[in-house]
Amino acid sequence: MVATTVKKHHKDTFEKISPEKRERIIKIATQEFAKNGFKGANINIIARKAGVSIGSMYNYFESKEDLLLTVVNEAYKLLEKVLGSVSLENKNFYEKIEELVRAAQKFAREYPEIHQVYLDITSEGLSHLTPRLSKTIEYITIEFYRHELEAAKREGIVRQDVDINVASLCIDNILVLTQFSYTSEYFKERLKLFIGQDALRDDERIVKGVVDFIKNALMPK
Repeated sequence: MVATTVKKHHKDTFEKISPEKRERIIKIATQEFAKNGFKGANINIIARKAGVSIGSMYNYFESKEDLLLTVVNEAYKLLEKVLGSVSLENKNFYEKIEELVRAAQKFAREYPEIHQVYLDITSEGLSHLTPRLSKTIEYITIEFYRHELEAAKREGIVRQDVDINVASLCIDNILVLTQFSYTSEYFKERLKLFIGQDALRDDERIVKGVVDFIKNALMPK
């Protein structure tokens, strides 16, 4: 998984302020979007909490939409950093999946607000933003799964009749929902209903269960 660039949604003036100030604005904006959703978040409140004037905010961002998309871009960069820290060397396909499940659990717990923002932007109410959202991470993971599944087929640890594209989608869906299960209150309760009240305290059970499920779905009989 290699780092890539994403289209920026902020003005050049935002890059000219100090890194600390940029980080503070992004952090406060993330918190507000996570708590209130895009429609409920108020750019005036974000500016006040970040310690900048509303005029400065509009000097950095054309609109609240651009501020949200900048938050999303920063989340992408953070996720790339997390994925880049995962050790995948000298591991087979299923061992790599295990490492990614563990990374998903860790990322979800460390950055729950990012997942709340992601849930919000995937709602139909924000479908008008879809054309402007970067698909960078999706493309990275798609290519990763496809490449690894093709290699696993050649090694004989994935069945030859497996549809690589469908399998990639299914694996990614499992990992995405795993992350939501540690951040969203709704998905936390959903996880408990399916697995038990101690599910959030039993990471190893989740890891083993997910990897075993994928193995049983893909390995030659």
